Amino acid sequence: MGRKDDSLFAQQGRERRRGLSGWRSSVLLLLAAALSACGDDAYITRIQEQGKLVVVTRNAPTTYYMGRDGPTGFEYALVSTFAEDLGVELKLVTSDNPSEILRMIEAGKADIAAAGLTRTEQRRERVLFSRAYQQVTQQVVCRRLGARPSSPEDLVGLSIEVPAETSYVEQLERLQQDIPELSWEAVPEHDTEYLLEKVWQRKLDCTIGDSNIVAINQRYMPELSVRFDISEPQPLAWAMPANADGLQAAVNDWLEQYEEDGQLQALINQYYGFIEVFDYVDTRAFQRKVERVLPQYQKLFQEAGKQYDIDWTLLAAQAYQESHWDRLARSPTGVRGIMMLTRITAREVGIQSRLDPKQSIMGGAKYLANLRGRLPEAISEPDRTWIALAAYNVGMGHVYDARNLARDLGKNPDLWHDFREVLPLLAQKKYYKDLRYGYARGSEPVRYVRRIRNYHDMLLQALKVN
Repeated sequence: MGRKDDSLFAQQGRERRRGLSGWRSSVLLLLAAALSACGDDAYITRIQEQGKLVVVTRNAPTTYYMGRDGPTGFEYALVSTFAEDLGVELKLVTSDNPSEILRMIEAGKADIAAAGLTRTEQRRERVLFSRAYQQVTQQVVCRRLGARPSSPEDLVGLSIEVPAETSYVEQLERLQQDIPELSWEAVPEHDTEYLLEKVWQRKLDCTIGDSNIVAINQRYMPELSVRFDISEPQPLAWAMPANADGLQAAVNDWLEQYEEDGQLQALINQYYGFIEVFDYVDTRAFQRKVERVLPQYQKLFQEAGKQYDIDWTLLAAQAYQESHWDRLARSPTGVRGIMMLTRITAREVGIQSRLDPKQSIMGGAKYLANLRGRLPEAISEPDRTWIALAAYNVGMGHVYDARNLARDLGKNPDLWHDFREVLPLLAQKKYYKDLRYGYARGSEPVRYVRRIRNYHDMLLQALKVN
C-alpha cells in the first residue's frame, strides 16, 4: 500500500487536487470574487490579515481524530481543503459537545464550527449556517436483547439520555407536544459516542444518534441496534458567528463549486462509502477472530507488509475477506489458503505451498504489490490500492477494460469513486461485447474492496482499543 492507510486518506485530497489544477484554479477565482464582493466585511478581512482560520470541531470518528500518521476525519478533510484554497493556515481547536461548540461560535472564539452540526431553525436564531454538505437521520439506538421500542410512544418509561442543546433535544421536545409522558435526560457533559457506549454497556436503555455516527459506531459496538428513525433527513452544515456574513458567502460559494465538481461526493465516499449495511453476526465473528486468530498470524502480516510496502493491517483485512484467516480455506473454484491464491498465481509469485500460512501471506502480498505496480503512474493513493485490490479479485485484464470503458463514458479511470461505478457494467452485454476481455461479474470487486475497507477500519479500531 505504499504508505500507512491513514496517511493515504490524509493525502488523497492533496494528491487529487494536484491532478485537478483546472478545478483548483476555478475555485481560487471563485473565492477571490466572493471575498471581493464582501471586501467591507470586517470578519473576513480579519481572517485574511491574520492568515489563519480558527475552526472548532469534535474529536470523533465522523469529524476529526488523530490517525496512525496524523490528523484525519471527514470534517477535518473538508475544512482543511477550504482553508488551503482560501490561502490561510488552519488552526484547529476541539470541544467535547455541540452545546459548547455553538457557544464558542456565538462568542466569536472560532470562525467555523465543522463538527457534524445539524442545521435547525432554533440554531439559526443563534448563528449563521452554510449550505448543507450531507444529510443524516436521527435514529433511536438501543441494545440487542434490550429495549425494543418501535415508535415514539414506546419510548415512554425508558431511560433515555441525549447530549444537551442538540438537535436530538429539539426533536424530542417536538414529540413531547403530542406525547406528554415522554421524558429524557439532556446531559451537557457527554457526546453521542459516549452515550452509545453507555447503551452498549447496558447502563442506559436507549439514546439518539445521527445515522452517520451510528453506522460507524455499530461496527465497534455490534450489539447496538437501530430501532427506528425518529426524524426526517436533516442537513449537516458549518456554523459561523452571526456577524460573519462575508465568510458565510465565501463558504457557500466554495461548497457549491466543490459539490458541482464531484469533490464532495468523492470525500463522502472516501470516509463513508465502505460502510456496508450493518451485519451483527459478521461483525461479532470478526471481533472474536481478531482476539483469537489474528495473533497467530500478525507477525507474518507485519513481515509481508514491510517487505512489500503494504500496510500490514490492510493486508490482514484483505486476508480476512479472502479466508477469514483460515489457512486451510478452499473455494469451489480451487483457490486455497489464507490469501486464497490460484495455482497459477502461486507459481507466478514463487510459492510452493498455498496452505503454508507464511508462503500464502507472502505470496498474496507480492501479488498485490505487483498489481499495484502495473497500474499507470497517474493513479495516486489511496485510489491506486483500491484499484489494485479490485484487480486481485477480478483480474488485471478486466481492470484495463474497465479503465477504457470509463474513458468512453466520460469518467476518470484514475479515481476509485468513478471506477467503481464502471466495473458493474462489465456484466452488461452492450458494454462487454466490445471489450477485449469480455464479460466479468464487475459488482464483485466493488463489494470486495468495500468489505476489505470495512474490515480494515474495524481492525484499526480494535487495535487502538486493545
